[in-house]
Amino acid sequence: MTGYAAASQDLGDAVLNLEIKSVNSRYLDISFRLSEELRFLEMPLREKITERIGRGKLECRAYLMAQPGQGGVVRERTPNVALLAELGRMEATVRQALPQAQALTVAEVLRWPGVLADDTVAPDQLQSVALALFATLLDEFVASREREGAKLADVLQERITRMRGQMRAAEPLLPAAIAAYRERLSAKLREAVANLDEDRIRQEVGVFAAKIDVAEEIARLVTHLDEVERVLKKGGAVGKRLDFLTQELNREANTLASKSVSGQVTAIALELKLLIEQMREQVQNLE
Repeated sequence: MTGYAAASQDLGDAVLNLEIKSVNSRYLDISFRLSEELRFLEMPLREKITERIGRGKLECRAYLMAQPGQGGVVRERTPNVALLAELGRMEATVRQALPQAQALTVAEVLRWPGVLADDTVAPDQLQSVALALFATLLDEFVASREREGAKLADVLQERITRMRGQMRAAEPLLPAAIAAYRERLSAKLREAVANLDEDRIRQEVGVFAAKIDVAEEIARLVTHLDEVERVLKKGGAVGKRLDFLTQELNREANTLASKSVSGQVTAIALELKLLIEQMREQVQNLE
């Protein structure tokens, strides 16, 4: 199913932004677009997603955005002296090997990750904040998918109602269609074999009539539709179960069409196949 949710958390000098969206897919396919400093979050975020989501092609984004300055005020911060010393040693080594290399400017040094003590959040603290925010984000995301699922369930229910109407229309047609076909077949047999025993004719016609009787297929169609409605009302992860049921519905509709000896029954069987295909397309969108 499709879905979208986004959330952000103020971390002081930066804002943590999380986003998750999905499109339809029969399986769970997760991709991540994480900024470099958040790469370590991929596995914990993936675990959180798989706990809640079973289907869909998902994309999860996470990045840090620096806070814009407010009113031109520069807050007092203390540089990381140990890191400054390390940068100095590295610069000296580089300039010894490459005398033509330019020296680091003060601005470049201050922008170096970790030089200003409050520029960064410790990874364990960042993970804790990110997972807490992601839990809230997932709640919103799942809720958006549930709202779509409810709409899709209404669409499926409408198709079920139409299919039941088609089967109610087919039932009174079946006895008359079989009787008419029996008469036509009997007449052809009499013409072909004038001296054929009447009991033998009735026996052969009876055997063929049993082969073209679709009452069993109608009954199975009704049973499968009952199960579809039960699964929809139960809720939860229903996509795979409904996948199977639409396959069974299509199987019975195919048999109904192949055994039909009436143009009206054939038309009904084809309409059922159309409705089942429409249901199958929607079921692909359900988790």
